[in-house]
Amino acid sequence: MTILKIQRLVNNRILPEYKTQGAAGMDLCAAISEPVTLQPLERTLIPTGLKIELEHGYEAQIRPRSGMSIKHGITLINCVGTIDEDYRGEVCVPVVNISNEAYTIQPDERVAQMVITTYEQAKIEVVTELSDTDRGEGGFGSTGK
Repeated sequence: MTILKIQRLVNNRILPEYKTQGAAGMDLCAAISEPVTLQPLERTLIPTGLKIELEHGYEAQIRPRSGMSIKHGITLINCVGTIDEDYRGEVCVPVVNISNEAYTIQPDERVAQMVITTYEQAKIEVVTELSDTDRGEGGFGSTGK
């Protein structure tokens, strides 16, 4: 099991939490003192009030909360954000309202989830040809609906 070091920027900041024993992601809460209303198609950066330190070979993925996405149209601008192991700034969540109605984010509301996972850096090798496959260059929609 990896260790995730967390620094609170304010003493009483809510720590990320796994809501169930089998949860892959831990919830991140909005560190805002006043509600923030997002109009349709508006985007903003929501702070968490936390900084993290990841072990070597790990990244933190910031993902939308499915309930907020389906019920309110609140998702992340970049779909999945990556926090690299060497980043030491505040964890912030880039949210966007893709619904037709305004949505208000409340202080301490759960706004995203964070998944800690391993990664590997690839060695780049420039070649003149790639191996053949059955799919070949078939792109979007080439395998069916």
